[in-house]
Amino acid sequence: MNDLELSVAQIVQKEIEITSRPFEKIAKELNLPEAQIIDIINYFCSEGLIRKFGAVLRHQKAGFNKNALVIWSVPELQINKIGEAFASLPFVSHCYERNPAFAGRYNLFTMVHSRDKDIRALVSSMSFLSGIGNFMILKSLQEYKKSSPEYF
Repeated sequence: MNDLELSVAQIVQKEIEITSRPFEKIAKELNLPEAQIIDIINYFCSEGLIRKFGAVLRHQKAGFNKNALVIWSVPELQINKIGEAFASLPFVSHCYERNPAFAGRYNLFTMVHSRDKDIRALVSSMSFLSGIGNFMILKSLQEYKKSSPEYF
């Protein structure tokens, strides 16, 4: 990486302000056009240096007092279809495949949140939607500090 790319990498690995144009602030910090920052980030993505941008939901601070990790045993041929269906639900913040599967069978993980509805009712609707009856509900008892690794 050249010095400019390194500067961009150092900034984007930290928390990025939630705005309609998050890279505009970074561009101003580096005294560059926003388009150049976006080009550098696109380059990082195309080279596999950045795989994703993620958001951290501090669910309890956001008022979601009912939360659970639900792990599902999904047939391999259905995992993409069911994963996409679960990920589209408004009460699911995270949905990802676990490989290798936990306990040899739970290969799809979802984080389910609610302010007022019972988690079991939401999970029952997910089970009905997907036809998957083999799952476990792991309720959140405590919210831990979430942080991302910094490489530079």
